[in-house]
Amino acid sequence: MQYLHHDAIARNPHWPANLARLVGQMAVEDGALINALRVEPELGTPARGGLLATVARRMDTGWSLSGTKIYCTGAPGLTWLQVWARTDEAIPRVGSFLVLANMPGIRVVETWDHLGLRASGSHTVIFDDVVIPQDHAVDIRLPAEWRGRDAHQAAWNVTLISAVYTGVAEAAQDWLRSFLTSRVPSNLGAPLASLTRMQEAMGRIEARLLVNRHLLGGLARSVATGDFPTVAEIDLLKVSMAENAIEATRDAVGLCGNHALSRANPLERHFRDVLCAHIHTPQTDSALITAGRARLGV
Repeated sequence: MQYLHHDAIARNPHWPANLARLVGQMAVEDGALINALRVEPELGTPARGGLLATVARRMDTGWSLSGTKIYCTGAPGLTWLQVWARTDEAIPRVGSFLVLANMPGIRVVETWDHLGLRASGSHTVIFDDVVIPQDHAVDIRLPAEWRGRDAHQAAWNVTLISAVYTGVAEAAQDWLRSFLTSRVPSNLGAPLASLTRMQEAMGRIEARLLVNRHLLGGLARSVATGDFPTVAEIDLLKVSMAENAIEATRDAVGLCGNHALSRANPLERHFRDVLCAHIHTPQTDSALITAGRARLGV
């Protein structure tokens, strides 16, 4: 998320230059972290449309921000909060408001208690009349002006997210390899790795992860060269890489049986974490529907 947002800030002409420099400087000098706070209890993710409940109200000296955001990844350690909100203007605008995390009126509620990614600290953040300067409305536009996604950002987002989950699956594969080569059942008298069934299963896992590595390399090159697939194609690549990572880890769990489901076993944590790949935008249903409509011409 840190890399994704700094890349977006560097390319966004709407951001005030002084704030873009400040956020970048603090990241380099102080390790200051930034993330976007978008999801709301009633709305869910704004990627699916709908009216935001978080509101920025005009004041003589700036804006007053009120609302609740959930699933705020890294909330305890963030320096900057890029809050997605709507204005209270007669014709509302929507977009990002830059907020220092230590401002009065901000409260982090430790609600994160999920199956996977438990260390991400994706808690709830509540804003109660948080006052920010006028120019901290860093990118607000009419809702219609937000339609259409940027291929560069889509490719960078999918590259980074998919790299995380591919890495989780590779860690599961590494543990499995160690288990199969060291586990010597008394009735076999040889490592489990000597069994053809285990070799075939490891080959299937490797095939899935090999595909992911090549897809990630291609997307990374597209970010570097500016030669992007379409946004719909990028979304499908994310769906495919998420499925590959999940299935590779699931296969590892299936091979190990009870060993894999022990809380003391790293494989149990890898399996919980990799299941979260489905949750990140773009989600599977919307990616498949978009691609299907495009191919059908409807």
